Amino acid sequence: MKKRETIELIIEGSEFGGKAYGYVDDIKVTVKHGLPGQKVKAFVKKIKNNEAEAQIAEIIEASPLENQPTCQHFGKCGGCFQQAITYENQLQIKEEQIKNLFQEAGLKNYQWLKIQGSPQPFDYRNKMEFSFGDEEKGGPLTLGMHKRGRHHDIVTVDDCRIMDEDFRKLLITILDYFKDKDLAPYHTRRHEGYLRHLVIRKAQFTGEILINLVTTTQKQVDLMDLVENIKELKLRGKIVGFLHTFNDSLSDVVQSDETKILLGRDYLVEKLLGLEFKISAFSFFQTNSAGAEKLYTIVRDFVGEAKNQVVFDLYCGTGTIGQIVASNAKKVIGIEIIEDAVEAARENAKRNQLNNCSFIAGDVKEEVKKLKEKPDIIIIDPPRAGIHPGALKDIISFQTERIVYVSCNPRTMVQDLVELEKRGYRIVKVQCMDMFPHTQHVETVALIEKK
Repeated sequence: MKKRETIELIIEGSEFGGKAYGYVDDIKVTVKHGLPGQKVKAFVKKIKNNEAEAQIAEIIEASPLENQPTCQHFGKCGGCFQQAITYENQLQIKEEQIKNLFQEAGLKNYQWLKIQGSPQPFDYRNKMEFSFGDEEKGGPLTLGMHKRGRHHDIVTVDDCRIMDEDFRKLLITILDYFKDKDLAPYHTRRHEGYLRHLVIRKAQFTGEILINLVTTTQKQVDLMDLVENIKELKLRGKIVGFLHTFNDSLSDVVQSDETKILLGRDYLVEKLLGLEFKISAFSFFQTNSAGAEKLYTIVRDFVGEAKNQVVFDLYCGTGTIGQIVASNAKKVIGIEIIEDAVEAARENAKRNQLNNCSFIAGDVKEEVKKLKEKPDIIIIDPPRAGIHPGALKDIISFQTERIVYVSCNPRTMVQDLVELEKRGYRIVKVQCMDMFPHTQHVETVALIEKK
């Protein structure tokens, strides 16, 4: 096998993170977005130490697990590569992938609870971030997701099945409006153009919809006729805000230099497990509301009885988990580095009349050193990179009896769990919760106790 060679490969298994693998002449070959049982042609991109990375060029034979996908964009759009597999098989594959990570790390002697599936395998996303562009160079304006394997090509996903029906109506209405206006999308290489992103949020349990159109300042466009068009749409939910965000940064990210309210307000309200949460255009919030209720129920069950106990909620975001467990606790202290999220957490605690919650803006690795109170329970929900080693050392120094670790990246999670076991803790039980059907992602929750 050589670099740039085209090979045939039968995919034997898959790993967490969307990589699949097979063997050719005893060399392990990994590919992105392959499914167990597929026979593929693949282009070798890298080879080193009897391991190779390749890119699928053609699927010769489908996997026995595959069925007809529901979405007409399947295969072109860069998301939902598992959609052709039944949801039951998706859950089984994800659970096996996480189990393998724990076994490879040498973690054992704990209770493994069956993976929980999303209450809604389809129409579950409460937030979608679309990009303006074209599917082919010089082609008509598109609005949607990046084409699989192509960074600059955008596929209009007006039939996307993981988002709500209202999203589909709004997407096509806004796309048609700008096609008629003949306005150009922003070109990330030339740094020219007007249209950048469309972000839509919809609270599943209240039905409130917040729209945020992101453009450059390279043109001045009166958008009030678009707002009027949107107001006339017959939607299942209710539009509570239409925002216009200006972003002249060179990077291809949604951020605000300035945001104007064209209609209503700049936030929506969602309800989870009896509590209300105010969510702004740029707030982090779990993208699957019904799934979040199941995830937070698992966390609350793992926390257990917390009466008269102090709970630290580290990497707390907008304080959702901390507030959900607050009714069973003496006190909750949350730490989060993003100041806007902390402000939202404080406001939501007032909204929910939770007087035993306080939130600190700052880096966990710095702020935990300053805390004078000793926690009885620590909840950790770190970013994908895991816990900073310095922060983990300080967390361990509290010698708290119970830790609940929530993770969107089990690879970094198992690294931290290995360190916790070395420092006198043991894993009691683990459970996965699938918040992201048809994708490679999954949440994992672990209960850890002092030996």
